[in-house]
Amino acid sequence: MKLSVKLLSSFLLLACSLSYGQIGDYGYKRELTGITEKWHKMILPDTVFGKLLPNLNDIRIFGITAANDTVEAPYLLRVKTEKITENSIAFQTLNASYNAKGYYFTFENPAIAAVNQIKLEFKQQNFDWRVTLQGSHNQDEWFTIVDDYRIVSIKNNLTDFRFTTLNFPGSKYRYFRLFINSKEKPALSGAGITQNEITAGEYRNYPVIKFETNVNKESKQTEIDIALPMPVPLSFVQIKVKDSMDYYRPVTIQILSDSFKTERGWKYHYVTLTSGVLNSIEENEFKFEDTHVQILKILIENHNNAPLTIDSVQVKGYQHELVVRFTEKADYFMVYGNSIAAKPRYDIDRFAEKIPATLTALTLGKEQSTGKQKAPLPEPLFKNKAWLWIIMAVIILLLGWFSVKMMRRS
Repeated sequence: MKLSVKLLSSFLLLACSLSYGQIGDYGYKRELTGITEKWHKMILPDTVFGKLLPNLNDIRIFGITAANDTVEAPYLLRVKTEKITENSIAFQTLNASYNAKGYYFTFENPAIAAVNQIKLEFKQQNFDWRVTLQGSHNQDEWFTIVDDYRIVSIKNNLTDFRFTTLNFPGSKYRYFRLFINSKEKPALSGAGITQNEITAGEYRNYPVIKFETNVNKESKQTEIDIALPMPVPLSFVQIKVKDSMDYYRPVTIQILSDSFKTERGWKYHYVTLTSGVLNSIEENEFKFEDTHVQILKILIENHNNAPLTIDSVQVKGYQHELVVRFTEKADYFMVYGNSIAAKPRYDIDRFAEKIPATLTALTLGKEQSTGKQKAPLPEPLFKNKAWLWIIMAVIILLLGWFSVKMMRRS
């Protein structure tokens, strides 16, 4: 009986040690100073991302109390992304007409709601038109909203590109009139009128330490190699072209995923991050989900055209902020750098609306190594979570067996 109790106690202690993390389980720590309230915020510095898991699951806020106990403070990760709310506006197409100058389409906005975008759809697949958009309250007096706005559609064996969305400052008119300067009759198949409310994201601009352009004549591509000082969460790339001529070039943005050394030197493997069309109409901005990046390669398909002159490339990512709740007095540290850490689960995830709107920022101390990274540790026996479930099942069976045995004795 005593042996069974000791075995049960050992299992319980092992389960507890596997389910609770300590500062020593993480490779790095930074002291937190300036804790004066229950709630605080802090911005993650760029230098930590190269030592974090890509999903950022290995961040913890641990505190050491006066009694030398370890406590954990819950946090909420906020990525300061751009938010777009699209509100569709009910409208009616009143008429379509034409004269020697071109073609006119009139829309009615009965609610006189604010409008800042019109998406146009045409049956034609290839066109290059200039349009003018006007607004009116009574169809007698018209006011110009946008003038000489270019819409384009190109579809062939090499390119499938369409730019037919009109963006303009918010305008409140009962009537909108679209003029298309074209000899060919535009086959307008649809139009969507919307009011887009945009909450701007908070970006961090990243410096580029390597910018090399090479024209590959065999593949008819322009290759741009870019390197950043350290791995950072990237979500935005803008390619700035110096040429003023019209151009439409397929472009692919890749990131370095792996490298290995051979007898002939290093080999690099890239994967596609995003793709699109580099063109003379738009701002050539490419947005994508946060991805940890240090090395990029941009491929521009020139086909039989002369290579473009690339002036520069701007890269940036959304700001990452931690909102932390402190309930116990202790010396707190942000720890990170654990390749097997699971995503923490905190109650505050479900009550984000109760977090104060105004928060005081904490100061992060210098990075310190906990010593974990200095020497490789042996592979843990219970690295697989299945072992933990097996242990818990054994504990439950033992508890049930003891209960049945005690009931029989009574």
